[in-house]
Amino acid sequence: MIFTVTDAGVTAVFTPHGEIDSDSLPDLLSAVHMLPESVTGVTWDLREARYMDVAGLHLLVHQRSACQEAGRILTVVGLGRQPQRLLELAWELFPAGRWGDFLPGGLLAAAG
Repeated sequence: MIFTVTDAGVTAVFTPHGEIDSDSLPDLLSAVHMLPESVTGVTWDLREARYMDVAGLHLLVHQRSACQEAGRILTVVGLGRQPQRLLELAWELFPAGRWGDFLPGGLLAAAG
């Protein structure tokens, strides 16, 4: 898993490349913990993440919670076919998880 982090002043943009799975999750979460407090927005650009399993769902839930606690705005963009389908299935099966927030036009998109 290779990912890039871009800090445009107050917004950090994470762009994972490849698969988001249990092998890549620790590195992704570790990178987020290193953000300075001055960062007020976190964007996950998933256009290069061609595959995501349940670890990707854990990543997004963790990020939603961490951003709420830190007072940051979370944005998820660039969902490919497979990651978007996984979120759609999670939303259909477990709507209480608010998975629709991460889909295009969801609450995260409306808040951004």
